[in-house]
Amino acid sequence: MDSKHLTEKITDLIFSKNGNDVVLLDLSKHTSFADYFVICSADSTTQVRAISDEIEKKLRDEGIRCWHKEGYTSLSWVLLDYVDVVVHVFQKNAREYYNLERLWGDVPITKIEDPELKKSDD
Repeated sequence: MDSKHLTEKITDLIFSKNGNDVVLLDLSKHTSFADYFVICSADSTTQVRAISDEIEKKLRDEGIRCWHKEGYTSLSWVLLDYVDVVVHVFQKNAREYYNLERLWGDVPITKIEDPELKKSDD
């Protein structure tokens, strides 16, 4: 699966667990260690765990293994590294504090809308 399709799969999984404020940072022209960051917010440690677990389980079921995982003990910021795509699942206060979007302000940032919310707007 190419990195763009992987980001789409990951964002679908985030929304399936009610993750919010999802953005995609396109790093492909700015760094060699990853093509994309997927960043989302969660309302609690329980939700951070649920989102992280869902991503890891569903991708593993498709034969896609997480290369590296961090932050699972504190659950304020979990990082899931799929080599070309790095997922950041934050509690809201931790996301505001670390502000990765500002740190990577020179890369294209795309806000991803929940497809279920789009359907209800139609």
